[in-house]
Amino acid sequence: MSGTRADWGVVIVKQVFLWSLLLWVAACEQPVFDVVDGPGLVPSDLEGQWLVINYWATWCGPCITEIPELNEMHHNSEYPIKVLGVDFDAPVEVEAKRSAILKMKIEFPVLANDPAPRFGYGLPEVLPTTVIIDPSGAVSRTLVGPQTEASILAAIGLN
Repeated sequence: MSGTRADWGVVIVKQVFLWSLLLWVAACEQPVFDVVDGPGLVPSDLEGQWLVINYWATWCGPCITEIPELNEMHHNSEYPIKVLGVDFDAPVEVEAKRSAILKMKIEFPVLANDPAPRFGYGLPEVLPTTVIIDPSGAVSRTLVGPQTEASILAAIGLN
């Protein structure tokens, strides 16, 4: 048997460190949704939250009209609501996505991919469309046309 007791101690410490690191990494939350600019959303970001998923496009006048209301809701921590956006045109290139977000002056997270398959609803046929997901992950309502904070809170039952 080669090596000293100190050598074996170093080996054991390294193994304990590696196993601890693996357990820590395994416990880390993986993103549920990827976001165009910023960190992905993990389950704890969405816990107990109503999701307000807004479909918009840069060419949609009513979409432009409702964005300031959605920005206000995003910044208001009074309600258990997470506002998320989806670019209906779904550009592939990241720079095109960023450009559209800047053009629309969107301040809430914009999802990199459409969440419709995850929640089991179809792609909107009219813009803007806002899909309300309850805290359990079920589709609660689909609102067509420009929305206000009041109309969204009414749809959720928080006003």
